[in-house]
Parts: sequence; structure tokens; C-alpha cells
Amino acid sequence: MTGWLIKTFVKHPEDTASPAARAAYGRMAGLVGVVCNLLLCAGKAAVGLLSGSISISADAVNNLSDASSSIVSLVGFKLAARPADDEHPYGHARFEYLAGLAVAVMVLLIGLELGKTSIQRILHPAPVSFSAPAAAVLAASILVKLWMAAFNRRVGRMIGSAALEATAADSRNDVLSTGAVLAAGIVSHYTRLSLDGWMGLAVAAFILVSGAGLVRDTIDPLLGEAPDPALVAHIHDRAMSYPGVLGVHDLMVHDYGPGRRFASLHVEMAAEGDVMASHDLIDNIERDFYRDDKLNVVIHFDPIVTSDAAVGDLRRWMAAQVKEIDPRITVHDLRTVPGPTHTNVIFDCVAPLDLGMSELELKKAIKGRVHAQRPELFCVITVEHSFAPVPHG
Repeated sequence: MTGWLIKTFVKHPEDTASPAARAAYGRMAGLVGVVCNLLLCAGKAAVGLLSGSISISADAVNNLSDASSSIVSLVGFKLAARPADDEHPYGHARFEYLAGLAVAVMVLLIGLELGKTSIQRILHPAPVSFSAPAAAVLAASILVKLWMAAFNRRVGRMIGSAALEATAADSRNDVLSTGAVLAAGIVSHYTRLSLDGWMGLAVAAFILVSGAGLVRDTIDPLLGEAPDPALVAHIHDRAMSYPGVLGVHDLMVHDYGPGRRFASLHVEMAAEGDVMASHDLIDNIERDFYRDDKLNVVIHFDPIVTSDAAVGDLRRWMAAQVKEIDPRITVHDLRTVPGPTHTNVIFDCVAPLDLGMSELELKKAIKGRVHAQRPELFCVITVEHSFAPVPHG
């Protein structure tokens, strides 16, 4: 079914990075959500009114809200597909994140409303009539929602959409909530126990916990979360695979929405090499990243002296010293300025944000270790913090 829908609604399903394909996927998922949820809402509303069950009626309202969420996703994908303009040179892809956040907030509101209604039913119990048609409608709803959860999860992962991942989680929640309503109805029918309100309250608690997680997951990329370690490793390894690249550091990744990622990094190359050849290689690396990964990369060239063995030995020795303080600390851009009485060693030091030391304390610790072993060296240190820690051997 999912494969048929993709072939019907998406012209070029394999090009998941293009705005047009993403918009087609989002439009397809939104229409599926609207149609399925409206049908489920109509069936449950009819059964809820006939039986007098607050939990079934609440489940119908939940489906109506899901239909509204699908409309929000539709609008979000349409806005995200708008091309870049003078006011938004990085495009509008972050509308997908905003759509996902809107869906997550609606999930929270549903949980709150369901909890309020359930508490009222607990305080003021009312008879509930549970019948075979009601059981059939709820069972059919569970099957439909199972398929919708799998459908949205598959499409969401194909195009990397936080909005569809949130919708998939919401459909999963609906499976559990409708299952709980069905179980409560069966138990109440055969035992005469009034579980309608209690089961609704349990479902509401689950929806609230899930909704809070969805809000966090959709807010993180808007706030500028750390890039995926797999992406960081890929950028590092890809850059290091080119002949002449000796090291990679100062990597930054900026996310302006799915398919709208930008990165900058420094690559170390031999200072003795031909400048024009090094520049040509950097151009090739930037073009290859965009061609293969649709990643806009800007690379800064750092020349490294490789002809002076003493400087190379000092660089390795200094790297070992800082790792004695914390294995995650690295150094780069090391150079020396010899003098008659001492040698200035100038370098940048990259420290993790959770090091537990201030910049001043870190500088003192490094200078103390160096002075104790090699008093002729005077360290001039610039402390940096990594925005995307690259792998180090």
C-alpha cells in the first residue's frame, strides 16, 4: 500500500533531498492522515454517542485533532518547499520543524483535555453501554493506526522529516489509547466495573509523556542541536580521504531544515606544497560534498610545516601533553617563534564544553606541564570549544 501511494503521489521518489520531492511526500502523508482520521472520527463519534462512553468519544476527538495535525503538516511541507529569497537566503525548510512542533503541542493539548474529562468521569461515574459494533469500530481503528504509524515512520525516515516522525509517534499513541479503551469496554461489559474514566486517565498520562518527548525532539533542531555524530564522522573521513589532507578541525554544521545543511571546516595541508594546487584540491572537496551529499561546505586552508622534523615532533609531544589532562583535548595550528632565551609555541587548543575547567585553569595546567619538562618553551594558547567534535585517532 505504501509503495503504491509513493508511486502515485511522488514523481521522483528516489530524490528525497529535492524540495519538490519532499513536498510531494509531505502532501501524500498529509492527505492520508486527513482521510483516515476523519473516517475514524466519524465511526467513533457515532459509537460514543450511542454507548455513552466518554473514552470512546474522547478517542473520536483525538482522531479529529489528528486530522488537524495532518493539515498542519500539509501546510508545513508546502511552506518548506518555497525557494530561497532575499529575506531568507537559506530557504524555508525549517517550516518542517515548526510543523512538527505544532503537532507535538496538539498532542499535549489532547492529553490535557482527555485527562480533564477522565477525572470528571471518575468523580461522576455514568453507565456505559458496550456492544459488538463498538468493539468492531475500535478494533478496526487499531489496525488502521498501526498501518499509519508504520507508514509515517517509513516516509519520515526516507526524507528525514521530524514532522512525520512526530505523526508516526502520535499514531502509535493512538494504538495504545484505543486498545486501552477497547480493553476497558470489554472488562466493564463483563464485570460491571466502571473503568471508563480510569482507563482514559491512564491513556492521557501516556499521551502527555509522549507529547513532552515530541516537543523536545522538535525544538532541539530549532535551538541548534549538535550534529549527528555519524554525519560528523562522514565529513571528517571524507575530507581526510583526499591525498594531501593531513588533518581536519574547527568543523561546524548549521541546519536550516531538512536538505538545507551547511558546514565549514579547516583542513591542514603541507605549507611547502604549491598554493594553487592546494586551492584546487579544496575546490574539488567542496564540489564533491555538494554533489554527493547535497552539503554546502566551506573549507579553510591551514598550512602545516612538514619539512621541519623538530616542529613535527613538538606538535606530537604537545598533543600528548594535553591528552594527559583530558583525552578529548586536541591542539592544532601549532607554530614556533625561536628566540635567544626561549621559544614561543603558539597553538590553538580545543576543549570539550563539559571539561570542568575554565579557560584560564586549562591554560595554567598546560603551561605548568610544559614548563616542568621543557622550561625553554613559552606557550601562547588560544582555547576553543568544538561545535562538532571530529574523530581523533
